[in-house]
Amino acid sequence: QVQLVESGGGLVQPGGSLRLSCAASGIPFSFNVMGWYRQAPGKQRELVATITPGRNTNYADSVKGRFTISRDNTQNTVYLQMNSLKPEDTAVYYCNVRWATDYWGKGTLVTVSS
Repeated sequence: QVQLVESGGGLVQPGGSLRLSCAASGIPFSFNVMGWYRQAPGKQRELVATITPGRNTNYADSVKGRFTISRDNTQNTVYLQMNSLKPEDTAVYYCNVRWATDYWGKGTLVTVSS
């Protein structure tokens, strides 16, 4: 049974930082591309960042230079370090793995507001 459990969301002021974590189980973690997506109210879910088993990374243009995705294969965990947060980063953030099909976590809410 595949499980993805996100944590680390919360309320932060503009310019602040948060670190999201996603703990994965039920998959051969070190062999899979992991991703972070987000969905803001009234908008479609969008890609934020992905990381390959070889730690090659890809970012949405809107987060380049501010967000960093990383992974710890010994802990089966993927992280998203978010710096210089903006109000438009407010969304529910989801962890994703594609292993025969797409698996999603339940999401963690990030609110950027003063």
